[in-house]
Amino acid sequence: MAARLKEKFLKDVEPALKKELGLENSMAVPKLEKIVLNMGLGEATQNNKLLDPLVADLAAIAGQKPVTTKAKKSIAAFKVREGMPIGVMVTLRGDRMYEFLDRLVNVALPRVRDFRGVSTKSFDGRGNYTLGLRDQLIFPEIDYSRVEKLKVMNITIVTTAMDDNSARALLRHLGMPFRQGA
Repeated sequence: MAARLKEKFLKDVEPALKKELGLENSMAVPKLEKIVLNMGLGEATQNNKLLDPLVADLAAIAGQKPVTTKAKKSIAAFKVREGMPIGVMVTLRGDRMYEFLDRLVNVALPRVRDFRGVSTKSFDGRGNYTLGLRDQLIFPEIDYSRVEKLKVMNITIVTTAMDDNSARALLRHLGMPFRQGA
């Protein structure tokens, strides 16, 4: 069984985007390529025990085991040595990517306090969108009682769009709640 959002993309979004962007070839329609979830450790560089709950939280959110990212070079001011763990990340593709985006848009984002929509200015110029979340508790997979410290999370949605307007149209059709008037 394919992801619900993937079926919606193939059935509704792709033809609508083709018409809206004035594309002749259906291969030129922007698509989702991957979604990258990233959490920085911050003070966990001093205390490795903080790494395990972070890995468990990101694994529960993403549905697959995250990779620990290590420092490429030493930075004395931050007390970081080369090879120290400084974060965890997951790259989602295929059905998992569509299922995660579905959960993000329909379940997690509406749980953000005073939510008025996500910014339309977070595109990078090449059709990729980055979203920062203040805490991981908006995801229903996270057990509130086990969380010791709230962690900031970055979500990067990589698309095949050549420009920001095409990517914005793709995400709007997929249900991303963009802020009105911004």
